[in-house]
Amino acid sequence: MLDREAAQRRTIRVLLVSQVLAGAGLAAGIVVGALLAEEMLGSTSGAGLPAALFTIGSAVAAILVGRLSQRAGRRPGLAAGYAVGALGGAGVVLAAAIDSVPLLFASFLLYGSGTATNLQARYAGADLVAPERRGRAISTVLVATTVGAVLGPNLVDATGSLASDLGIPELAGPFLLATLAYGLAAVAVTVLLRPDPLLTARALAAGDAARPGAPATPGSSATGSPGDLRLGATAMVLTQIVMVAVMTMTPIHMRDHGHSLSATGLVISVHVAAMFLPSPLTGVLVDRVGRRPVIAVGAVTLLSAGVLAAVAPPDSMVLLTLALGLLGLGWNFGLVAGTTLVTDATPLASRAATQGRVDLAVALAGAAGGMSSGFVVATTSYAALSLAGGLLALAMLPLLLDRRGTGRGALVPAERTANMR
Repeated sequence: MLDREAAQRRTIRVLLVSQVLAGAGLAAGIVVGALLAEEMLGSTSGAGLPAALFTIGSAVAAILVGRLSQRAGRRPGLAAGYAVGALGGAGVVLAAAIDSVPLLFASFLLYGSGTATNLQARYAGADLVAPERRGRAISTVLVATTVGAVLGPNLVDATGSLASDLGIPELAGPFLLATLAYGLAAVAVTVLLRPDPLLTARALAAGDAARPGAPATPGSSATGSPGDLRLGATAMVLTQIVMVAVMTMTPIHMRDHGHSLSATGLVISVHVAAMFLPSPLTGVLVDRVGRRPVIAVGAVTLLSAGVLAAVAPPDSMVLLTLALGLLGLGWNFGLVAGTTLVTDATPLASRAATQGRVDLAVALAGAAGGMSSGFVVATTSYAALSLAGGLLALAMLPLLLDRRGTGRGALVPAERTANMR
């Protein structure tokens, strides 16, 4: 009989490799996407379009990767998503080389598939674990993204120089890295993610169900409720709107106030590190303290980030770095806790498809944040955008107070819940 723990350990090892690679692809384009669009369009008001487009692409990919994973398993779903992301990165490079705005926009849509797949991988880490360990499993996959995500922005100058040497616009250089990184992630998942975690979990659950008197496979049924599903999804949607809007316009804000591209890369590196590096601690808190308290802390953290970004002097690298760090940390709290709630509330039989639909909503929210950010800054200011984002995050707090229809797993720490059953 298949060793469940051994399969989980192998799954995590493979996901760690793919997430390091995908993290580099994810972060490389964040730093220069808005700058490249502004350069090709000649307008600041359109600088938010890249984030909006690859977030729309991420939305489409989220639902497709979820459906493919539901039907055929995590391995083909993740591999296909990464491969499309690599194709999008190559398209951005070609668009910059031939100065084609339509191709640039189409490629950003494809590039978003890598972003969606990078996030969908967190669900694969939780397929084979019991609810009381779910937050830690999800966070372990997320933290691996940190290595690539921090490395990617700091290679902006190097990849820009390489692009110049190849006769390609300098700002397209990071997308060369993204193409390679997403392509290698697709190969790693295709070759190494065996046995498939979702298919394995289903097989184990079916085997237990066929044996009279056998206990249910851990995690095969929902421990939460529809209320938990709504809360988890809402938390992720709001944190994504706030994070994408402020993050998208920060490189423009810094460039307009005399900061170098390498300085912008450093700030974004800190931001992305804060998005993923605290994940192990967040996972422990989610499992031991509870899903709802962590969501509440995330909302307050995002408010602090918005206020600090709004009041920070434009020439202060220290305060901007701190603000973007808090922005990433608040996103991390909301994502890990929200993801765990969503997984709690969905049975194994429909889990991947439901997760894909939730990530669709999250991605569309990010698209709205990215698309509106450029217009808000063009008509008001970066400070107004940041403050509005922080205040929007507080909309999560009233939802946390409504516990009607909430499953026990969201009200008390998961380990205590397990002992109550």
